[in-house]
Amino acid sequence: MRFLLLTGMSGAGKTAALRYLEDMGAFCVDNLPPTMMVRFMEGFESVHTPNALTALSVDVRSHAFFDAHAITKLMLETQSLGYHVETVFLEASDDVLVSRYKESRREHPLANAQVTLTEAIAKERSMLQPLRETANYLIDTTNLKPRALQKKLEEIVAAGETNGPQPMRIEVMSFGFKRGLPKSADLVFDVRFLPNPFYIPELCRHSGMDADVRDFVMNNDVTRTFMTKITDMLDFLIPHYQDEGKKRMVIAIGCTGGAHRSVAITEAIGAHLQKKGYQTQISHRDVDVEQAHWKNGSEMD
Repeated sequence: MRFLLLTGMSGAGKTAALRYLEDMGAFCVDNLPPTMMVRFMEGFESVHTPNALTALSVDVRSHAFFDAHAITKLMLETQSLGYHVETVFLEASDDVLVSRYKESRREHPLANAQVTLTEAIAKERSMLQPLRETANYLIDTTNLKPRALQKKLEEIVAAGETNGPQPMRIEVMSFGFKRGLPKSADLVFDVRFLPNPFYIPELCRHSGMDADVRDFVMNNDVTRTFMTKITDMLDFLIPHYQDEGKKRMVIAIGCTGGAHRSVAITEAIGAHLQKKGYQTQISHRDVDVEQAHWKNGSEMD
């Protein structure tokens, strides 16, 4: 049997994620007190349920029962007992979380008359840090549409269809500095030093996934030197991260708007890592937003 521990920031989309997992056939339990995790797994296994996947939502709503450090120890205990357990951590930016709470008019589980919403979010982020650091999957829902969240969960479910420990997962992500750094990033590279296709009239409304923009970015001596150096560094770093037990890595490549240079470089780095045999996902955080701006006549790269 396989268990997914679903946790993360309140307001980041755990309820929606649990609903999507249930639609995929998972047996789902919401707001399980962490101290009951091992006993639940033992009892659930004893009834010989036909469900191959069980999702357990655990978060700060448990209040006094919640201790992230204790949960990480419980995770090790469950694995030593032979259970296949992986953690999915959902998060979003503070601004987005505040906005979602205001729209829903619900109270944050840590907020009260003495603790403001922003203080509650900061406290929760600190409390959850141990789980975030050890999570197998990290999903930032700041700019994620519902269908994109569903797709990421489908990929997680599909990736764990084989039993046993899973290899480290690598995501190579393009982004635009104008919209802030991706919080999930482990390594960030700034490629704004490369020639900018935005200032070429016939290229500006295309993205780094289009052949003309890709060729403009990649067929450049500076780009070639950069690619040699960055791939050499990643080839050196990744095995050492694996040896230390790291389960996931997010490599973020940024340019000004996240549509041209960063996209082309992300595609190239992702292809390199895939060729090396790493389980690699390529994503582009800001391309859709940029293209919407182009249609409205706004200028961004």
